[in-house]
Amino acid sequence: MTAIALSHAPGQSRLLPRLLIGLAVVLTLLLVVAPLAYIFARALSAGWSAYAANILKPDTLHAIWLTSITAAIVVPVNIVFGVAAAWAIAKHRFPGRAILVTLIEIPFSISPIIAGICYLLLYGRQGLLGPWLQAHDLQVMFALPGIVLVTMFVTAPFVAREVLPLMQAQGTDQEEAAVTLGANGWQIFSRVTLPNIKWALLYGAVLCTARAVGEFGGVSVVSGSIRGQTNTLPLQIELLFNDLNVVGAFAAASTLTLIALVALVAKTVLEGRKSKA
Repeated sequence: MTAIALSHAPGQSRLLPRLLIGLAVVLTLLLVVAPLAYIFARALSAGWSAYAANILKPDTLHAIWLTSITAAIVVPVNIVFGVAAAWAIAKHRFPGRAILVTLIEIPFSISPIIAGICYLLLYGRQGLLGPWLQAHDLQVMFALPGIVLVTMFVTAPFVAREVLPLMQAQGTDQEEAAVTLGANGWQIFSRVTLPNIKWALLYGAVLCTARAVGEFGGVSVVSGSIRGQTNTLPLQIELLFNDLNVVGAFAAASTLTLIALVALVAKTVLEGRKSKA
């Protein structure tokens, strides 16, 4: 019996991985590849000229511009915040350190729609700070500042959570050695810390960018979805669907998909370089 069991073991060990690989391939084709292919097929169903015409419509171009400018503001701010927070947590011991770690994790656990409502209740016309903002002719909600604020909140953890584990693993030996050699704070950061975390930092920035351009829930609350003014690209896709402009909606969706695919490729490349580093 033992000999028979052993004789079947190699075949069984080869069969299980093949089944798992086949299952993974089938699920990937059904859940990832097929929807992506369908998006581009529907976007191009009326031809390239109709596709280009829908992309070049003023409202869609404005949505692309608004999404791009939001990401251009949010990502650098989150890079600075993420590195500073990770540096403080990994390199220093201070009261409230655990609270700071918890605060960084909060956007992961709160629905973006809830975050949008909180900003609306804080900065809206009838909100806590609304009368003061209105008195000083400052508009946050239903304008670019509100979109940037809620997107910044939603994407805040991405850079910090990529950089923090690497900083903690590296410890403080190299920085302490640099201090003994007379390096100042900026020299320590730029010549010691930054080179050690650059791949994790870029990886976090890519994830932050992908999340920023695709944010829907929180932005839908604070933007007001004003056509041609406060519609980001995800909101514009919904608006085109509601207008029964299916080709235009899929054309806009294909643009968002291309951004996501570029981010995915960049993420894969950076993962490989980070593992080599």
